[in-house]
Amino acid sequence: MDSPVTQTFGLGIFEELSPVTLDTMERFFLDRGAPVFHEVSPLAGVPALDLLCARKYRPVEISSVLYRPVEKPDAETHGDIKVRVTGQEEAQLWADISARGWAHEHPELLPFLVQLGAIASAREHSPCFLAERDGKPGAAGVLSIHAGVALFAGSSTVPEMRRRGLQAALLEEHMRYAFDHGCDLAMMVAGAATNSQLNAEGQGFRIAYTRTKWCLYK
Repeated sequence: MDSPVTQTFGLGIFEELSPVTLDTMERFFLDRGAPVFHEVSPLAGVPALDLLCARKYRPVEISSVLYRPVEKPDAETHGDIKVRVTGQEEAQLWADISARGWAHEHPELLPFLVQLGAIASAREHSPCFLAERDGKPGAAGVLSIHAGVALFAGSSTVPEMRRRGLQAALLEEHMRYAFDHGCDLAMMVAGAATNSQLNAEGQGFRIAYTRTKWCLYK
């Protein structure tokens, strides 16, 4: 149950955060043997953050939620980099590339990430993209579409092919696909002040807000 995607979102946004609410959520996770994580927007307010501190939560991650209007990109200009949507017969290849990229900093998560990649590649309305340089696959990403919003998600590059333009090419092809399928808003999440955030800002994304992940320590 120690999964990096097991957490809450939007804490304190739709209703004021209270000790009773936290009791209920914490029991849900702890009864299942899972750590307690919350992704918290600063829009939740100071009282919500103060309550988390009082209950022995600590910040463990900061990420930026970015957005931009969907527009048709210019003609492809990435030279020897090609980006394409993968077919179901390439699901394992896509999952392997995605997992290798994400597991570079956390190798203990590799088996889980391979399984997660297999699920992502089979999900409806979520095309998977593979970026290749000189015919060698080096980066993977997925696009989730709902109600005109395109979420640019899960992009990763294998360590030996980083800083070669693969992420920029992925972002551009995501945008092209979103435009062709009638989306009007694009969003993505990146680690605060990382190269991924800089790549996104270079493609016209702007920060909506920066959120913090909190973990319960008891």
